[in-house]
Amino acid sequence: MDEAYRVVAHRIGARFSHLPEVQAVAVAGSQTSGVASVGSDIDIYIYTNGEIRAETRMVVAEEFADDAELNDYWGPGNEWTDRESRIHIDAMFWTVGWIKDQLDRVLKRHEAGMGYSTCLWHTIRVSEVVFDRTGWFRGLQTDAMVAYPEALARAIINHNFPVLGTIASSYQVQLQKAAARGDRVSLNHRTAALLASYFDILFALNRVPHPGEKRLVELTQRFCAKRPVGMAEQVNGLIAASGGTGAEIGAAVQALIKPLESLLREEGLVG
Repeated sequence: MDEAYRVVAHRIGARFSHLPEVQAVAVAGSQTSGVASVGSDIDIYIYTNGEIRAETRMVVAEEFADDAELNDYWGPGNEWTDRESRIHIDAMFWTVGWIKDQLDRVLKRHEAGMGYSTCLWHTIRVSEVVFDRTGWFRGLQTDAMVAYPEALARAIINHNFPVLGTIASSYQVQLQKAAARGDRVSLNHRTAALLASYFDILFALNRVPHPGEKRLVELTQRFCAKRPVGMAEQVNGLIAASGGTGAEIGAAVQALIKPLESLLREEGLVG
């Protein structure tokens, strides 16, 4: 993380450390994953033993900014532009019990999601600790620094591959039906869902925790040695075809998933 960003993060972490509910504060996202660009914000995660009242969160945020917002639409959060540095802050509040269960979900129970299965595991692994009251977060991070469980990789592939194009309600079928009725909103929605499962499979195939929703083609090329030849072109081809006919979309889906299927067969991961 750039030093200017680190200074801001530690200033925020020090302030939240005064709240008794706060167990730890850490930074993750692009700042700690090596993919930050000019204008990247700071994703700061505040781990708590209980809920912090929205009013209290706003009081703290307003100490740092003139534009603080309560942003609970995707879970408890606040956003603001730091008054001194002009860096945008995205603060998220997670309870210690919830994040521990999310880690156990993948590392102990080997439960797959429909896309993005291991994102929270990745977040814990790449986090830079700003404040850790009792050492709890460092212990959690140590638990996260394990090899990718083979059972988890297989669970993710088994859960996500059939929905691409092999079952009755697969994304390919849904896309072709949406094209037939001229439903562009549904085409956009189902294309995004298909790609979410596609990339979830690729990261599982390579035993790489999923890095999140941004720059997926670039990150797959960087971290996934096992990937279909022409993967980027195939992804772009599907996106381009999403405004076409059902036949064009079906062909683009097959152009995307057939090379993936061949790769999975070579690895003995599909029948």
